[in-house]
Parts: sequence; structure tokens; C-alpha cells
Amino acid sequence: MGGDNSVKKLVRNFSLFIVLILITLWVILKDQSIMDILVVLEDVRIQFVAIGIGCMIIYILFEGVNIRRTLKALGEKISIAKAFKYAIIGFFFSSITPAASGGQPMQIYYMHKDNIPVSKSTLALLIHLTSIQISTISIAIFSLLVNYKYVNHVIIWCFIIGVALNSMALMILMIGIFSRRLSRWMIKLAIRLLRFFRIKNIREKKYKLVVELKKYHSSAQYIKSNKKLMVKILLTTLVQFLVFYSVSYWTYRSLGLNQSNIFEITTMQSVLYASVSGIPSPGAVGVSEGIFLEIFRNVYPPNMIKSATLLNRGISFYLFVLISGIVVIVNELRIKKKTKKLKGE
Repeated sequence: MGGDNSVKKLVRNFSLFIVLILITLWVILKDQSIMDILVVLEDVRIQFVAIGIGCMIIYILFEGVNIRRTLKALGEKISIAKAFKYAIIGFFFSSITPAASGGQPMQIYYMHKDNIPVSKSTLALLIHLTSIQISTISIAIFSLLVNYKYVNHVIIWCFIIGVALNSMALMILMIGIFSRRLSRWMIKLAIRLLRFFRIKNIREKKYKLVVELKKYHSSAQYIKSNKKLMVKILLTTLVQFLVFYSVSYWTYRSLGLNQSNIFEITTMQSVLYASVSGIPSPGAVGVSEGIFLEIFRNVYPPNMIKSATLLNRGISFYLFVLISGIVVIVNELRIKKKTKKLKGE
């Protein structure tokens, strides 16, 4: 994936990810009997777990729908299967890299392998990311207002920091999509870095960057004038995240509980997500579990809360990191096989 350094970086990030999971499990389970947790999990209602898994598939599929919709508007026709593949790849690399920083670059890399111009793939992902920030911030603020009685000072501060980080990211994304001045400044910075590291053919590389920038901004202007497309993307993302947040409700029902309704659980989960989504650790591992224990402490009985934490993260995160990792490996093997055929090996 882009050379030995990329492979080493991937292995390093994945190793850190595994270490964080092990530490998190130790913290959650150190004062809890494993047998007590197994007793709770033995009675899990599989039909609700299946609904939760289905919601996660819809969540990833909807990202693929948005990517495909934007690329189609920019003149790039791709199948829903390919768009779904890009969404899965994004999920995996976002999960194992700090602050989800690896997701979009790797999606652009794999789109480039499929002959989709970088200018178009970058714009498609920036627009989807912008719709994510708008959706998560707006849903979270509404959810905090209706669930204020359930949150303590720790959660409030985490929420403020999380929303502030997401709001900053939103502003940067909006500038990145529509500001020509910032884009030109970024090219100048890139050229300076190339000169600093004494990279060859700088003039040629600058020309390519300028050409890509022109393509990018002509596409951005098209998107900007196509408000109907932007509304469709935003509505799809809103539904995508409401479905994602509902996984916590299906976890709740799978443990035989029904005192709280889907609105209460889903809105509480949106507060949790907004609080941890800006945390610079792979997949917000550890922090997400800790906030779950805090925010749902009055929803679950004390003997079930830790089992619920593990089951919820298992459905909404760990299972799909495993699945998406397999997809990435299979896809990489296919690319290598195709490359060998083209080289005649």
C-alpha cells in the first residue's frame, strides 16, 4: 500500500489499536467477574443483535451511497458495490488511525487505483465529511438539551471539547472546499516541503498540482451551484447517523430491557459520539467505553452495564473493524494480482 513505509505505518497503527483494546478490556473487567458477564451475555436476544448488525451495514452502505452520488455528479460512474468497498476501507483505516486521520487518504488511494481522479475523489470525500460534521453537531446539540438530566460535569466538558473540535473541522472543510486562496497557499507550502526534502522534478510536480487544483475548483463550483445534490447528501447523512446511533437501542433490547424508548437511547448515544469523535486515539478506544459507562449508568442495572458496554462496542465497532480489515486484505491481494498480470509476471 504505497511502499514499505506505508506497510510499517499500518502495522504500527494496528498494533497500537490492539494494545488500546487490551488495556480497555482490562480496565472494564478488572473489578468484574468474567462469569457474571458471561451469565448476562448468555441470555442475549440474538434477533436484536442481528438488527444492530443490520443497522451498521446500512450505516456503511449510506456512506457509499453519498460517495457514489457525488462522484456521479462529477462525471464518474461507479457501481454501488465499489462505493460500498470505499466506505468499508474508510471505516477500517479511520478506526485504526489517530483521530480517524487515515480513512480519507486511503479511500483516495484506492479510488486512484480505480482510475478516479484525485481532484474528484477528494472533493467527494470533503463534501461527505462536511455533511457528517453538520449532522453530528446538530443532532448532538439537540440531544444534549433533551437528555440534560442524564449527564454529569465530566460528560458536559467532554461534549464541549468534542463539539468544539468538530466545529473547527467543519470550518476547515468548508474553507477547503470553496477557498481558492487557501488552496493556492497549500500548494506553495507543498512546493516548499518538496524543495526542503530535495525532491526531484519540482517544476513538473507543481504543474500537476496546479492542474489538479483547477479541476478540483471547477468541480467545487459545480457542487456549490447544485444545492439539490447537497440537500440529498445531508439528508442521507442524517439518516445514516440516526441509524448508527440506534445500535445502542438494539443492544439495550438484546439484553431484555425495555424501560427506555428508542428516542431516549438514540439521542444519548449521539451525545456520546459527539463527545468522543474528536479524541486523537484510534477509534476513540477506551474513551468511548468510559463515556458509555458514564452516560448509560442510569439506564442499565449495575450488574449489566459492563456487559452492555462490551456488547455495544462489539456490534458497532470491533466486529466491523474485523470485517473491514478482511475486505482491505482481499482488495489488496486483488490489486497485487492485477499488477502482476499487467507486468506479465
